Amino acid sequence: MNHIAIVEDDASIAEMLSFHMTSQGYQITHFADGEEARKNLMETDYDLVLLDIMLPNCNGLDICKALRQRSPTVPILMLTSLDGEADRVIGLELGADDYLTKPFSMRECTARVKALLRRSQLSAPVEVAAAEVQEKLDIAELSLDAGSRVVTLDGRAVELTAREFDLLFYLVQHHGRVYSRSQLLDAVWGYSHDGYEHTINTHINRLRNKLKRSNGEAEFIQTVWGVGYKFVNPEQAADS
Repeated sequence: MNHIAIVEDDASIAEMLSFHMTSQGYQITHFADGEEARKNLMETDYDLVLLDIMLPNCNGLDICKALRQRSPTVPILMLTSLDGEADRVIGLELGADDYLTKPFSMRECTARVKALLRRSQLSAPVEVAAAEVQEKLDIAELSLDAGSRVVTLDGRAVELTAREFDLLFYLVQHHGRVYSRSQLLDAVWGYSHDGYEHTINTHINRLRNKLKRSNGEAEFIQTVWGVGYKFVNPEQAADS
């Protein structure tokens, strides 16, 4: 049974979320106070966190930042107001996996929770036999190991969240091919939904910042205007 933390101070929304998540077979722990939630999340492991931004005593953005530092892999689904675009972008930059804009339908919320949990379970490191070959990708001093989920660039470790790793691995697997934002949402997050382009844009920007090279070579991830993104070998791009 997956254990979900719901951090929401609006009693009616919290009650609705708790009812529907429980009906799906999830174990629920609810927090209405931001500071209480932050302290608990620093000590207790959850399979997913539904996190409101506007909370008493400690806002959701601070909680997201602290939680992501403690656990790079736990899925975080942020709940934001309709006019809180800046908060949504900041939340994604702090490591949230996705967001829902209030008011939202419980059908969509449930679908997103299931997609995040499914992706998290599929990407979790597993024990493998010694003879089993790990899937590893190497391009221009960038190395990704699917088994250990370790990324190195120019010999240094690159710390990625679970979703950042999934997105990067998918792009590297299909390097040179251009993908639209909706295609990446479908392939990496498990669904496609118009209006959630910030999810892809922000993750791409974070990856670019983390994959900057000291020698100033071209970026690994290129924007194809009007279409989407593609992964390229900067060494080949320089030669062409």
